Amino acid sequence: MSNTARAPVPVTVLTGYLGAGKTTLLNRILTENHGQKFAIVINEFGELGVDNDLVVDADEEVFEMNNGCICCTVRGDLIRILSGLMKRRDKFDGIIVETTGLADPAPVAQTFFVDDDVKRTTKLDAIVTVVDAKHLPARLADSAEAQEQIAFADIIVLNKMDLVSEAEAAEVEKRIRAINPYAEIRRTTKSDVPINAVIGRDAFNLERILEREPEFLSGEDNHEHDSEVNSVSFELDRPIDAERFNAWITQVLSSKGQDLLRTKGILAYQGDDRRFAFQAVHMIADGDFVGPWKEGDPRRSKLVFIGRDLNRPWLRRGFEACQAGEDEAKINAEIARWSPPEA
Repeated sequence: MSNTARAPVPVTVLTGYLGAGKTTLLNRILTENHGQKFAIVINEFGELGVDNDLVVDADEEVFEMNNGCICCTVRGDLIRILSGLMKRRDKFDGIIVETTGLADPAPVAQTFFVDDDVKRTTKLDAIVTVVDAKHLPARLADSAEAQEQIAFADIIVLNKMDLVSEAEAAEVEKRIRAINPYAEIRRTTKSDVPINAVIGRDAFNLERILEREPEFLSGEDNHEHDSEVNSVSFELDRPIDAERFNAWITQVLSSKGQDLLRTKGILAYQGDDRRFAFQAVHMIADGDFVGPWKEGDPRRSKLVFIGRDLNRPWLRRGFEACQAGEDEAKINAEIARWSPPEA
């Protein structure tokens, strides 16, 4: 079989704030009797790396990057490591990237969009975020990175449950849901979570998310909370004009991309019987058709934004103007208003 015809290698990004329990979870993955082999990429911030020494002695190949935070200075190193791994891809079943606790996951995810070779040979399986249940309220108060790690998560390992009461746990989950309403939450102590709950989930695949939770994009998220990171979502019954949507979303991402952590949606394009899955990380967008609409299912377009300073009316007006049949002047006016009004 040719190299280009082979299935892409799944990559799990393991993130979480300092001390949340990422390395404990990684060690569990490496020692469980699951019959799989992984290549491990560990990133640390600082000249002297220690995480590599904390990982159990296993057969897996471990690559350590300690010349900077993965989210700001070493994406090129990550691309080079991934490209090198592809030359011996028969030796492992998947790749796990453990980021520093200070990392913004966005550029890590963007790596799988922006580099053609990486995009062709690997597939982002899931972003798994380990959260310290005891200290999360304090981290949300003093760390933007903690919020972003939650916002980007597909799966959240809510760790150190032995240190909190049920009431405290419920409050922590409420705070998490306010930032990211659709991530799967797994309560754990000492990162004791089934491996198949975090590996091989195909959770970054929007189609799979919708199969598991068909309503996760339905309706609008009306949460009001103190966090800087929140989400808004919209649903439209009328078909979307593809050209109008592309023009509008390009303007949205170019003007607000730094504040938009993740954007996801399923779109019903006019004149097409297939579902279009759209997703973006900051300003990097991607999308493709993911199969036909199921017979009897309503062809509704759904779009969710997760980020900071989201202007709900501005986003709603723009999305509504993308519907087929809307007056051309209306969509042009909305696109021209690329800068949302001041709050």
